[in-house]
Amino acid sequence: MGYDDKGGENASLEEKISKIASEYKIPIILGVVGTIFIVTSVLLLTKKSKSSGVQFVENESSVSAGASSSSIEADIQGAVINPGVYEMDLGSRVGDLIVLAGGLSSSADREWIAKNINQAARLPDGAKLYIHSVGEPIVDSGNGADDILGISSDSVININSASESELDTLPGIGPVTSQKIIAGRPYQTIEELKERKIVGQATYEKIKDLIAVY
Repeated sequence: MGYDDKGGENASLEEKISKIASEYKIPIILGVVGTIFIVTSVLLLTKKSKSSGVQFVENESSVSAGASSSSIEADIQGAVINPGVYEMDLGSRVGDLIVLAGGLSSSADREWIAKNINQAARLPDGAKLYIHSVGEPIVDSGNGADDILGISSDSVININSASESELDTLPGIGPVTSQKIIAGRPYQTIEELKERKIVGQATYEKIKDLIAVY
């Protein structure tokens, strides 16, 4: 008798639950969907917030590092249009500095420049370059474009004995050409570099006053 009573109660309870679920089916579904949407949104916002914080720190660090290592300052005086100190990109060349200064003035000693200024040389930070004017007394002050790189503008490189690193300092000469020069030794004249096609005419014109054989 008691078992039947419990069975009846259980059946009655199930019927009530079924009736409620049937009557409020749509609100229940909407409630469940809404709950899932809210939880998902909170999780996504939390994740995005954390991610954004990390990214901001990384960007700030990279910008700070880049600002301190990607530029140099160089001073150019003498026969240029706008002498002064210029901020330039790291890896800039002497020729870039001359262009930035407005180019050579009408009084510039172009013959001296062609012989003594290596416009392809890279500029170190704090470089000083002085451009001579025509008729100006030339004093070896250590301000030539080669001097600021630690190479005397009055010295020449002996292609019969120079090391690969010394040959690499010549304009237009890289590791491959340096090895060709070394492999072709000995030389009787510097013209042999051009005649034996070790370097081209354009490169030869750049280095002919910077090299010698002895």
